Amino acid sequence: MSTFEDLHEWVSFDDPDEHRTWVFDKTYLTSNYKCIFGCGCKGILDQPAPELEQGCCSYGAHFADAADVANTKRHFERVSPEHMQFHAVALAEGITREGDPAENEDGEIEPTILSTLADDACVFLNRPGFEGGAGCALHISALAAGERPLDWKPQVCWQVPLRLEDSEDESGHVTTRLREWKRRDWGEGGQDFGWWCTEEPDAFVGDEPLYVSARDEIVELVGKHIYDLMVEIFERPMAVPVPHPALRRG
Repeated sequence: MSTFEDLHEWVSFDDPDEHRTWVFDKTYLTSNYKCIFGCGCKGILDQPAPELEQGCCSYGAHFADAADVANTKRHFERVSPEHMQFHAVALAEGITREGDPAENEDGEIEPTILSTLADDACVFLNRPGFEGGAGCALHISALAAGERPLDWKPQVCWQVPLRLEDSEDESGHVTTRLREWKRRDWGEGGQDFGWWCTEEPDAFVGDEPLYVSARDEIVELVGKHIYDLMVEIFERPMAVPVPHPALRRG
């Protein structure tokens, strides 16, 4: 794929309160992308498999840190068997397992912590036909409790396919980017996916721009003040935005 085929428009501004520059992928965030889990999502296996309705859950969740694990465990304690198909498995085996060692942000090698698997997918994933509802048991339980699913789930599960990343220059100034999650962000295995949702037009079917539909998630990542500044810039009268590459290819 050439650079021009993957052309994106970016917006940046300096943080009014910190030594930080914020950079936003305007092309992605103003697109009508929406998660189509259970509505045609082809999953992340090596062949498209929409009938399985596994979405990004086939290999389990990668926990960010100990706090992420603790938060998920705390909310799992509130999940009832009626909302979780593999509740008994989670009780018997726990909700986490140790994965292959990987390099952390400090360059140190440490074990990765993933969610337990049940029947070849995440233990929290209810399969099609389950009476309590297909999809993430944590998501379903949060809605039943009248709470936000993002507060119950592992961080990666509510962030993907948004990706926030920091870089620091020699003077200590931080640049923070919010962009779409690409295949490369999954590591070597991402190249083996039979399909990835931000690369194809299938998931660009929302009724509103992503920065509106994913407001809660973006605010959680960058803070309300920065979100409001981003929206102000996005909504200024400007030239026609660059269509998302997936739509141009479609």
